Amino acid sequence: MIARILVALDESPRAPLVFHRAAGLAEAFGAELILFRAIDVPPEFPAAGAAGQADELGPHMERAAREALLTYARERPDLTGRVLVHANASAHESILRAARENDVALIVVGSHGYHGLDRILGTTAGMVANLADRDVFVVHARTARSTGSDLDPPDV
Repeated sequence: MIARILVALDESPRAPLVFHRAAGLAEAFGAELILFRAIDVPPEFPAAGAAGQADELGPHMERAAREALLTYARERPDLTGRVLVHANASAHESILRAARENDVALIVVGSHGYHGLDRILGTTAGMVANLADRDVFVVHARTARSTGSDLDPPDV
């Protein structure tokens, strides 16, 4: 039984498709939908402490990520149970940790369809799919017209 689904959402143009696909799965299974985003403060941004003031970048990024997830949650309040933001770890590690900590049965991630070096080194979706100890549903960029699935969202 699938009681909880974690959907990993980033800021890519495909995020709405990933969200709608995960919402369709949650609705079909009667599952709680956990919205998740991993953030990382880029190392090239020095801490503001060197200038004698508090560093606001990390908290700002967390607030922005949480607000973006809440925007999705407002679309489907009937399904969304929690909004989680994890900071300061690689995206795939954060997704896997959140899945374990929240005892989800299914992780939904989007595939960016990278080529070249990313195919060799791996993408977040690939790392999650290969390292997860639970099922992973990878959403590829398709429209409802191309698949005809009941789980497809309206054109986004």
